[in-house]
Amino acid sequence: MLACTPTFRLSSMLKKIPVSQLRVGMYIHELCGSWLDTPFWKKSFLVDDATMLAKVNKSSVEEAWIDTAKGDDVPAPDPEPVVVEESTASVVPAVAPSVPVERVAYSDVVRVSMADEVGRATSIVNKSREAVLSMFSEARMGKAIDTRNAMPLVEEIAASIMRNPGALIGLARLKTADDYTYMHSVAVCALMIALASQLKLDDETTRELGLAGLLHDIGKMAVPATILNKPGKLTDDEFVSVKQHPAAGHAMLLEADGISAIALDVCLHHHEKMNGSGYPHRLSGEQISLYARMGAVCDVYDAITSNRPYKQGWCPSESLSKMAEWSDGHFDPVVFQAFVRSIGIYPVGTLVRMASGRLGVVVEQKEGKLLLPAVRVFYSVKTMSYIAPVLLDLAAADCNDEIVAREEASKWGLKDINRYWLGEAST
Repeated sequence: MLACTPTFRLSSMLKKIPVSQLRVGMYIHELCGSWLDTPFWKKSFLVDDATMLAKVNKSSVEEAWIDTAKGDDVPAPDPEPVVVEESTASVVPAVAPSVPVERVAYSDVVRVSMADEVGRATSIVNKSREAVLSMFSEARMGKAIDTRNAMPLVEEIAASIMRNPGALIGLARLKTADDYTYMHSVAVCALMIALASQLKLDDETTRELGLAGLLHDIGKMAVPATILNKPGKLTDDEFVSVKQHPAAGHAMLLEADGISAIALDVCLHHHEKMNGSGYPHRLSGEQISLYARMGAVCDVYDAITSNRPYKQGWCPSESLSKMAEWSDGHFDPVVFQAFVRSIGIYPVGTLVRMASGRLGVVVEQKEGKLLLPAVRVFYSVKTMSYIAPVLLDLAAADCNDEIVAREEASKWGLKDINRYWLGEAST
């Protein structure tokens, strides 16, 4: 990806400088490097405080374009940087530096609130959508898969999950039917990381599982788009075509560089079932690796909670209930129970009815308190009308309300209930 090709305006004066020369008061027109490595979602911004400057210096980005027409110039004692004006823009090379993946110990990541994480999670989700779309599109055109940007993306997703899993997992669930194939991969990546954390797997295995989740459905690029996006029931022949995607994806990944055995295994076997009725090899029980069992749970959960061309997704809590009914033959019960603990019995976005006669949306999970999430109530069942939203921390000692049931938004004629967990947190 060409990551440092600035666009120009009349009267602009752009200079390319090392980030070590950046100072408060400078206006960054563009950071040079893969957009996965930049710490800011905005492309252009004023460096207006030391905290912002520190974020840039801490990142993997090595150079930046500054706009001296909008901010401070490099001080005179510094070496003269290259000056680029509109007339010479076309001859400036645009090469993104190769930078290593910055890895952190996940145990050192500090947990934050939904309100603190949702903005960063939104940025990561948007980056992820574009990255996976690009990677999958190349695969559909028959090109070798380039995964060089995949692991930095996995690392960003993992850091967000460690800070607050509900933010990114909740956002990834809000995919549209049109971008389902790409965002499904992002969602499964996030769910695999959260599940790996719950199972207390080591950091390196957790990273590999995140990458496996990101790539597990790459084989769908060998399936005709008309079949993938078909709004009605598939014919027997079309279903056979879809069932070939694990083997197709496995073959694609074998041709790529640096793909681990974990990613290959999850790609090939995430549709196997514990009772041996899955595909492509009808494996059963211990024949299925722990990693493929994890992939099966995460894949199904995101699939049934997502809107598809042929059906509306189920609510998160209802989906867990349905999966529990299938768990004996389909899923490893131990893995499934760990999955429930990782996202909560009432996952973020679940509509619930309270003992007080109010409806609310689950906003945030509390560690170790699966039945006591934070809920934002907004509707009165008694008066059948909206009320001023109130945030309830059900784990708080002074809270005198509780969840009595999950509800369906359609039953009450409610629209866009996600704004009650997402809207205030993102403002």
